[in-house]
Amino acid sequence: MRRQRRTKIVATLGPASSDRTMIKRLFEAGADVFRINMSHTSHERMRELIAMIRSVEQEHGRPIGILVDLQGPKLRLGTFGGGSAVVAKGDTFVLDASDAPGDAGRVYLPHPEILESAKPGQTLLLDDGKVRLRCTAAEPGRLTTQVEVGGKLSDRKGVSLPDTMLPFSALAPKDRSDLEAALDAGIDWLALSFIQRPEDIAEAKKITRGRALVMAKIEKPQAVERLEEIMEASDALMVARGDLGVEMPLEKVPGIQKQITRAARRAGKPVVVATQMLESMIASPVPTRAEVSDVSIAVFEGADAIMLSAESAAGQYPVEAVATMNRIAEEVERDPTYRSVIQAQRAAPEATGADAIAAAARQIAETLDLSAIMCWTFSGSTALRVARERPQPHVVAISPNVATGRRLSLVWGVHCVIAEDAHDQDDMVERACRIAFAEGFAKAGRRVIIVAGVPLGTPGATNMLRIAFVGSDQPDA
Repeated sequence: MRRQRRTKIVATLGPASSDRTMIKRLFEAGADVFRINMSHTSHERMRELIAMIRSVEQEHGRPIGILVDLQGPKLRLGTFGGGSAVVAKGDTFVLDASDAPGDAGRVYLPHPEILESAKPGQTLLLDDGKVRLRCTAAEPGRLTTQVEVGGKLSDRKGVSLPDTMLPFSALAPKDRSDLEAALDAGIDWLALSFIQRPEDIAEAKKITRGRALVMAKIEKPQAVERLEEIMEASDALMVARGDLGVEMPLEKVPGIQKQITRAARRAGKPVVVATQMLESMIASPVPTRAEVSDVSIAVFEGADAIMLSAESAAGQYPVEAVATMNRIAEEVERDPTYRSVIQAQRAAPEATGADAIAAAARQIAETLDLSAIMCWTFSGSTALRVARERPQPHVVAISPNVATGRRLSLVWGVHCVIAEDAHDQDDMVERACRIAFAEGFAKAGRRVIIVAGVPLGTPGATNMLRIAFVGSDQPDA
């Protein structure tokens, strides 16, 4: 199951992709990582999906990543008498702490933290931004607003405050329960929704304790403002364009996507671009030209992964959506301009031994036209540093740790092979050459470069380069 592209594909599971046969078809069509959205999934169902993914993984002998996406704190209105009300532009509308049914003039807001934090002049968005309010007065237990964009409101519609830092954790009680269940089930990646600050990541990491890697979903203006701090605290980033486009002007989202993608590449942390990438394929077997362009832009930017949401979870053409995304990524990566764009965005290596070795491996491999960069890695850090360089030769990660292989399934260009750790340097070189040949990355007589940490099995100790001929028992250098 060797992929013909470097960019990875994340496919969300749901009603349209909830049995083993469909999961297998999605994997064979190109999915590298499966996302389970806990907004719509029970613990029992999550465990069933994980068992099916692991069964497909065993059948194909290739690590598959599992990303569990936590719901995050959901802020919602109370209820209306009759179930709904219409507010018009210019009207005064009150949100308060009374649980009496609402009407066209007021509604219950069951979130005291909002009532305490919102200030005059700040914006409140209701129902995914369809209704926009401007706060004109804030009193204890009561916000008075003016309607700037009117519309129909109904029970339990969502509330967001793009201008307000809210004093709550990104982990609601449901999220903590989901997180513990996901860790017990052996997932690989955990996505945190609606984070505002780096402390939200630290809170999740205290619970995970290394059992899964933590991905920060950037979907609030507050997270964009503190991007560098959040990126430092997290293991990966997701550009969650759906909620980002609700809380910020739509025209700003493409620029923010580039900003986040490039910042993550500089830091050497995986970045996923998500939301509405092939939205029309929910109901159509082919995407729009604009959607194809959208996916291609993310690939040209060097994003580690591109993600399907409803297209694979609830659409009529889940396999076709994955196959289409696969073809787009392959074609972009064959484009003559692709390498020049990727190279132009390459950041200077950080001042560490591991980064210097990774940069040297990429330069040597490209200068000598080597077939592959073979990374012996226990924790995955060696492969991550090499992938940060976006090298032209293939990157093959060899690890004795199956959890590492699954986590690396999200990372740009990394093909992971699970194998017993090397006994010594000669064994390391010999087996790296054999794996390169067996996996189809190098022909007999061609050369590969081997990157590793010595002593073997020491996480993060990347300090060795070796060039070797495939099919020869003796290293070339």
